[in-house]
Amino acid sequence: MSTPRRRLARTLASVEMARAYTTCALLAVFGSFAISSFTSATTLSTIIAVLAAVGAGILWVRREELSPLRVAPSTLLAFLAWTLASTFWSTASGPSLRAWSALLGYALIAVTIGHIRDTLQTVRALGDALRILLVASLVAEIMSGILLDVPFRFLGIQGDLAVGGPIQGLFGTRNMLGLIAVIAVITFVVEWRSQSLSAPVAIPSIALGGFLALLSASPTVLVLAAIVGAASVALVMVRQVSPARRRPLQWTIGAVVVAALVAAAVFRSRIIALLDAGSDFNTRVELWTAMVPYLQQRPVQGWGWFGLWSDELYPFNIINYLTNDHHGSALNAFFDVLLQTGAGGLLLFCLLGGIALVRSWLVASVRRSVVYAWAPLVLVALAVDSAFESFTLVNAGWFLLVLCALRAGQSRSWRENIDAVQTSSTPTLRDR
Repeated sequence: MSTPRRRLARTLASVEMARAYTTCALLAVFGSFAISSFTSATTLSTIIAVLAAVGAGILWVRREELSPLRVAPSTLLAFLAWTLASTFWSTASGPSLRAWSALLGYALIAVTIGHIRDTLQTVRALGDALRILLVASLVAEIMSGILLDVPFRFLGIQGDLAVGGPIQGLFGTRNMLGLIAVIAVITFVVEWRSQSLSAPVAIPSIALGGFLALLSASPTVLVLAAIVGAASVALVMVRQVSPARRRPLQWTIGAVVVAALVAAAVFRSRIIALLDAGSDFNTRVELWTAMVPYLQQRPVQGWGWFGLWSDELYPFNIINYLTNDHHGSALNAFFDVLLQTGAGGLLLFCLLGGIALVRSWLVASVRRSVVYAWAPLVLVALAVDSAFESFTLVNAGWFLLVLCALRAGQSRSWRENIDAVQTSSTPTLRDR
């Protein structure tokens, strides 16, 4: 190997590169809407492509440190393969392939960070990135709503801060701001409880996340906060009981979750009225009703992977015409996956998220460090939000899903048994 190539390899494999790459990638991923708004979608695509290429280079120079079986979860690979296959029967192969390339790019960035940074390092880096973006969002809202009293339409900021919201920040919509704020609060609390962040920094950070979540006036924020809070209490209970009582308690929590889902379905009208989300729910029902004929036409394979909707693509243009609106998604990640990739894609998507949630929950139940609670709580937030939005399928939402799935697979996977056979060791999951 020539000297320049050795120097490049050493740079890519260095700790400094891992730290810098993680910071840049997180800012780019979570600031994707702001980047595309300030510049263009092409600029954002170029940044993601470069980060993905650099990530592939980092994984290559570190290949001796990686087990081939544990580079990425098998459910992730299966979902990516299915969505790639869907581009061949899609209604527009070019846009479909470009959308899949974006899906792959964000996934590759997440996989790279998952291998070069441990869970605590990832949480700390994410906390720093979200603090920057939330502060920038608040500053932008103050400039627009109070100091200048002019909407920043290119950022989607309406300038309603002076009247109590709703606000959008640098994330495009109030619902996206609400989701990011909830994830930020989870991250800040985990940082604080793991003693990675001092109280003088942690408490204002948590207050900032909660304040922006409240001002977003998103009807999903209350649901997200309530369910994530309940999940946090349940996880604390599981972590504190003795190992002998842990399994029965886990099954009890599972039964309570199922009962809660049934109750939510039965009393959905009252819940919607309580949240004052009737108009939002009616919009979703109208959209989902318009989607039904197209779901029935291609129930297994779907119409091809496109990610976000475009009025130039079929069947999204017809659905938007029928609803007299310009929806950018199905406002439900599961319906969106079903429409675009059919029942096969929906099954793989649910397996990807479901297995990751179960694995990460079991790991967090027995590991002493509170940092292991981050992945299951984020996955709970993504799962709940997926019932109201399709954020989990693109950009930051998809990135978080892949990262959490990778973290869960690293700690609790069937691959551990294979690696154990090869190394003549017995895999265990003990309190640490």
